[in-house]
Amino acid sequence: MTVLHSAPRYAPFDGVLETLSAALGDMIVSAREQHGEIVIHVVRERIVEALRALRDTHEYQQLMDIAGADYPSRPERFEVVYCLLSLTKNHRLIVKVATDEATPVPTATVLWPNAGWYEREVYDMYGVLFAGHPDLRRILTDYGFQGHPFRKDFPLTGYVELRYSEEDKRVVYEKVELAQDLRQFDFMSPWEGADYVLPGDEKGAPVPPAPAPVATAPDTKGEAKADVPKTTDKPADTGAGEKANAEAAKPVSPGAPVATATPEPGAPDPTEDRPARKPRAKKEPTVPAEGEAEKPKRTRKKKTEGEGA
Repeated sequence: MTVLHSAPRYAPFDGVLETLSAALGDMIVSAREQHGEIVIHVVRERIVEALRALRDTHEYQQLMDIAGADYPSRPERFEVVYCLLSLTKNHRLIVKVATDEATPVPTATVLWPNAGWYEREVYDMYGVLFAGHPDLRRILTDYGFQGHPFRKDFPLTGYVELRYSEEDKRVVYEKVELAQDLRQFDFMSPWEGADYVLPGDEKGAPVPPAPAPVATAPDTKGEAKADVPKTTDKPADTGAGEKANAEAAKPVSPGAPVATATPEPGAPDPTEDRPARKPRAKKEPTVPAEGEAEKPKRTRKKKTEGEGA
């Protein structure tokens, strides 16, 4: 069964930005609608006044979360982000204030009690101070922790590490000692590829092509005879010139081998005088004498199925 509600899943923002900007007036530094959300930057000293007006007049009843952000390049590097929810309007609103390490932000615990833990988290992770907070201390890190982990200048490895000591029978803190240097892992898409040369890829760089040869006129040592093919009509014609042809026409020896009266030696006598082997005599079949029974031939019994298994 499908249940249809009169209220949409996300209420439209038609006119909301203009209404809130007119209501808050000079408390707003800037306001815009971006990525389907309304973001309002408020003056730091007037954040409580702006949040009270949004809660009591414009029905943003709930404070859902308080987050932080760090932008080291800005003069006021930190942003405190308040996430508000209106149950009656089905709207969400983001309110931001800017601050630095030394300037505190007025606490929102006077409006929402749950802001106490949220502001402690922002203080623990970023070091942002909140004026008027009843119990501003760390909430996530351990006792005696130094630094604020979510700051961009905080080292990824931290400053100390802890281990259990068998000698002291307790957990002890020691200075960080890395077995190897911190490595950067580039999880790039294999289809897109990196925009830089990976180590080893320079070996596979294409070799630049050789320069094209410069066309020059051939040295023919006289008038060119390209239309007359060079032929060798007889073996003496080597194609290398008249002097080479004359040398090639000379005989290699004065004449044929001279015949002498001395007979040529014949083939040597065989060195083996063993007589030829006699052929083997054929074996005659034996015939039994009279009165003797012929020996029965020995036959092998055939195996039946199941035998020898």
